[in-house]
Amino acid sequence: MSQLHHDRRRQRVVSVWVTAVLAVCVVTSAVSTSSRAAVTSGRAGLPAVLHLVDRSRTIRLPDGKRVPRPVTTWLWYPPASDGNGPWPLVVFGHGFATTPFRYVRLLRAWAGAGYLVAAPVFPLGNANAPGGPNESDIVNQPRDMSFVVTRLLAANGSQTSPLYGIVDPGRIAVAGQSDGAETAFATTYERPWHDRRVRAAVILSGAELGRRVRLVSPTAPLLAVQGTADRINPPVYSLDLFHAVARPKFLLLLRHAGHLGPYTVPGPRLAAVERVSIAFLDHYLRNGRLKAITRAADRFPTDILTSDP
Repeated sequence: MSQLHHDRRRQRVVSVWVTAVLAVCVVTSAVSTSSRAAVTSGRAGLPAVLHLVDRSRTIRLPDGKRVPRPVTTWLWYPPASDGNGPWPLVVFGHGFATTPFRYVRLLRAWAGAGYLVAAPVFPLGNANAPGGPNESDIVNQPRDMSFVVTRLLAANGSQTSPLYGIVDPGRIAVAGQSDGAETAFATTYERPWHDRRVRAAVILSGAELGRRVRLVSPTAPLLAVQGTADRINPPVYSLDLFHAVARPKFLLLLRHAGHLGPYTVPGPRLAAVERVSIAFLDHYLRNGRLKAITRAADRFPTDILTSDP
């Protein structure tokens, strides 16, 4: 990652510490009734949210006390017509100072295509963190993603859990946007955070998290998506990611698109992201056809897909 990107991050950091209980309460109360209904639609009896706490790690309170780290996680399920699993799992990381619900259309599209989507709320990086979000905590977020995978797989294997048998352990992907994309990239490819259970990564306007950090080899399949008019994470960051990892890899450039809108605002940009990412996930997690990825991109002639499968 460039020095410019690290300077930008330091300038945006707001120093704040939150309590485990308050972080969970604030995130839960911030979700609208309609959003909650969207999460559980067609999946009565399955939890919409998991109030996970990683007791092996801590956050620091305003008085200096450390408490276990909360990793509240929201779930989107495949439609009832898709059966009861096991399903491929996609763990999604939100951007700095947002929540997973900013991306609800994209997450629902993945779920509608047959994926169980788990979206953790990063305890110090989310929009509702008391006192304001703290971007310096991003280095702890890859472990949040891995923790969510671990807890879901544990629930998947427990006959007393409502989540028993719904996850396919061999079909796990991570995804994310902006800081969440950096988190997902680190979880998949960067040695200090690498999680070998991840089989594919969807990186939306991302960048490398570590400076001069070695990447694992061989690498999981990569789909990087980038707006050419993004001024927060410029295109050069996604180009660097694309060139840094080994094949198979894909880079979708969205012409004249910005940083957040392509992943949150209905329209042709979001449609392109949905269709190409689903075709990518289908090929690498569900034995879908490779040609479906390029065909999905061909429906949006203003955008450019570079592939090295």
